[in-house]
Amino acid sequence: MTPNEQGLCRGDLFTFAQTLFSARHATPFKENPHQRIICNALERVMLGDCQNLIINVPPRSGKTELAVVNFIAWAMGIYPDGEFIHASYSKRLASQNTFNVRSLMQSEEYRAIFPWVKLRDDSRAKDEFRTIAEGVVYASGAEGTITGYGAGKMRDSFGGAIVIDDPHKAGEANSPIMRENVLNWYQTTIESRKNTPDTPVIVIMQRLHELDLVGWLLDGGDGNEWEHIVIPAIKDDVSFWPEQFPLDDLRRKEKANAYIFAGQYMQRPAPIGGGIFRDEWWEFYTEPPAITTRAIYADTAQKTKEQNDYSVFQCWGKSQHGQTVLLDQVRGKWEAPELRLQAGAFWLKHNAIKGMGHLRAFKVEDKVSGTGLIQELKREGIPMIAIQRNIDKVLRAHDAAPFIESGNVLLPREASWLSDFLAEHSAFPNGANDDQVDPMMDAVTDTLSAKASPRIRTL
Repeated sequence: MTPNEQGLCRGDLFTFAQTLFSARHATPFKENPHQRIICNALERVMLGDCQNLIINVPPRSGKTELAVVNFIAWAMGIYPDGEFIHASYSKRLASQNTFNVRSLMQSEEYRAIFPWVKLRDDSRAKDEFRTIAEGVVYASGAEGTITGYGAGKMRDSFGGAIVIDDPHKAGEANSPIMRENVLNWYQTTIESRKNTPDTPVIVIMQRLHELDLVGWLLDGGDGNEWEHIVIPAIKDDVSFWPEQFPLDDLRRKEKANAYIFAGQYMQRPAPIGGGIFRDEWWEFYTEPPAITTRAIYADTAQKTKEQNDYSVFQCWGKSQHGQTVLLDQVRGKWEAPELRLQAGAFWLKHNAIKGMGHLRAFKVEDKVSGTGLIQELKREGIPMIAIQRNIDKVLRAHDAAPFIESGNVLLPREASWLSDFLAEHSAFPNGANDDQVDPMMDAVTDTLSAKASPRIRTL
């Protein structure tokens, strides 16, 4: 390796990974654009341009080799005193990855690039090793504690990071208990292992569920801002890595299990257009049609924790042609006093609107927080109607689906909340939330019930 090649490896993570792979495995490195995307993002972490990084990428795409083995080894070459914690869903897997980092750093090729980096003679444990500059790499599983180890340095420049690779085991991600265990581990163990508040955290994984660690972090779970790199398996009908993942093979996987494919391969953990409500069924309006009557439908959450549903109020109208038209929506996680204020304000807002038919009632499920809301608003003179949702949600959805498919449900084309509304309905019943689905089904049920009721003529 020439001095120029050594210099290129020190200054560029992708070149480092490419060169070390070819030298150690005596086989060409299969280059693909997604690798440079990952390497560039990791470099921004080391340069201090990114503190918290999430990378979602399909399985078997070399993410561990790049983001764990090569990144830690490369960063230790530049900062030999760096302190790293590497975690995965099992201690055994994390230890193996850490062992691979150490093996790479002991290779002849690595020593040629970073001759000043030397490992301590007593660093023989598979789950931990140290440099003579007092740098350390420690492995942990998402099921365990980390005692006596921290990541990062108390200084302005880079001093190490927490690198989390696949914190969830694929077969356990659909278990609420197992997911909650990972979230608790992150909050109680990982966050306390930063030697400084600025210690970077890198999470790289395939998406497994809407409420996995990435979903929780992106929803503000830890209160931090995250840079999010998403590499779907298919984009614009092209495979992200045609040589390794032919498009036909990806389409076969998608057909075999749309839910798994949507999460692990597309990084959208929900069936893509494959649920009960298909995206192409909805009709949209720029200006609402003539409305004869209106009603407000509500779904109130039992709790306001991050993992619980939102509360939502929707105003639906019935058009002259019998269509059900969503006119407005407000959604949030509110405690009881604010819930009442939001409900009252939503009623007053739409009751003041003239020329769109009579606002007939405010309909709320008579359960938990909804029961109290019904009683409070009724005392204020608002015409409240208690709804009993005694039929299984999925059965109700199948009842409503043909009406939507026939083009009888209209949505506003430019509402700020529209994308969340569509995503939740597309994911139902496998999604994390269904708070927007329930009042929609209530509105459609009322329309269908009115159509089914015989008309009585008074003579």
